Amino acid sequence: MRFSPRRVICATLIYMCAALMAAPAVQAESEKAKIYAPAPAFTLKDEDGKDRTLAEFKGKVVVLEWTNALCPYVQKHYKTGNMQALQKDAHNMGAVWLTINSSAPGLQGHMTAEDVKKGKGQSDSAETAYLFDPDGTVGKLYGAKTTPHMFIVAPNGILVYDGAIDDMPSSDIETLPRATNYVRAALSDLSDGRPVTTTLTRPYGCGVKYKN
Repeated sequence: MRFSPRRVICATLIYMCAALMAAPAVQAESEKAKIYAPAPAFTLKDEDGKDRTLAEFKGKVVVLEWTNALCPYVQKHYKTGNMQALQKDAHNMGAVWLTINSSAPGLQGHMTAEDVKKGKGQSDSAETAYLFDPDGTVGKLYGAKTTPHMFIVAPNGILVYDGAIDDMPSSDIETLPRATNYVRAALSDLSDGRPVTTTLTRPYGCGVKYKN
């Protein structure tokens, strides 16, 4: 099911109200990512060297996926096709998918644009754009802790999910059939015009390989 205009409007109104209620706490703290607050703006280069911004996708549901191709937890989801299937489901529902790499140069998972282009042919990944964050600025802004670490932004720019891809914190592929996928569930909630049932979970995986 795609995100229908009527359902998107309903979901947007829900999160506008939630954002207004959360506003005082957001102002008292920093501009870092927080559930029911506006998702922090950012600009990052994609594999073609083009600047991509969160703002260019205003009015759409946006999924943010922190990745590290050498992390066994990430490999569990990509080698089985689980992540690619989720990406395609998100696209079919009208969502945007941004994959972000915050691994610093010289550390595990760091990739060049050429590395990414070669890898796409092998992995059949279906993200809207693959973005580079080598200095970790955006990762730290969002509080990305692991790979994978998932975030979902509602059409009005409010952050509505922060956490794990599912409820099986293991690199074992045998856990996938019995896993509850939090991202898919949140997208379904938004598609149906409901508030996201589960908004915050503990992410699992390899620690993001930040510069410092």
